Amino acid sequence: MIKSMTGYGNASGNCCGLALKLELKSVNNRYLDCAVRLPRSLLFAEDALKRCVQSHISRGRVDLFITVEGTDTPDAAVCVNETLAKSYAAAIGAVAEQLDIPSGLTALDICRLPDVLSVEKRDLDAEAAVSSLSALCEEALRDFDGMRIQEGEKLHADIAARLDTVEALVSIVEQRSPETVREYREKLYKKMCEVLESAEVDEQRILLEAAVFADKVAVDEETVRLRSHVAQMRGMLETGSPIGRKMDFLVQEFNREANTIGSKCSDSEITKSVVALKGEIEKIREQVQNIE
Repeated sequence: MIKSMTGYGNASGNCCGLALKLELKSVNNRYLDCAVRLPRSLLFAEDALKRCVQSHISRGRVDLFITVEGTDTPDAAVCVNETLAKSYAAAIGAVAEQLDIPSGLTALDICRLPDVLSVEKRDLDAEAAVSSLSALCEEALRDFDGMRIQEGEKLHADIAARLDTVEALVSIVEQRSPETVREYREKLYKKMCEVLESAEVDEQRILLEAAVFADKVAVDEETVRLRSHVAQMRGMLETGSPIGRKMDFLVQEFNREANTIGSKCSDSEITKSVVALKGEIEKIREQVQNIE
């Protein structure tokens, strides 16, 4: 199956007490370009997430976002230095006693004193966090691939239909090409009869001129190669992604053959078919730009 380069996927889960949401989106790009946006506390997992993406995607511009939606446990704790608090209380009590004044001391007063309270942030278990984030990324990638495969099926159907049209137009060119030689021979014979009037027309000369013309406008090689390219692209469609780059190169060969046919033939019917052929090839090229 083929996959589109554009898609979206998401997954939600828990990582070391953090409720996270992971989102993936991608657009067309010639090569793989992955950008990961993480909360500062999870920056250490960036490389692991990129490797996870690279294992599923070969090309495209991929943006991965991770947002913290909540916490199951606090990521920081307030600690009390009891020894220092008791020392503060004893010292203040001693001063009040010596000066014979009421201390009026409260717990809040003690807590406001330097170094009685401190905030300690809880360190994340990096190994466990990377494992959880990688599993979450895999889940999002499965959702992401589902959308890409669905879009790829539409691309497959559209390109296959256009390849049928290309073959039909090639058949028209193959049928019409010998007719142009016959018409040229008849026109040449008529013209020579008019010029020579009653004189006898040299049949050998007519045949020679017609043969030269036939060689000049022959498109057999080009139509055979076009049919070969069509068969090759159908095979690629069945092979599955990643085939976008190969198909892009093959479309260039399609264009080369169509241009050669157009330059060789001046017949209006063949020209009309070549114009239609180029139109179909261009539409195939546009679709190929979306394939991984």
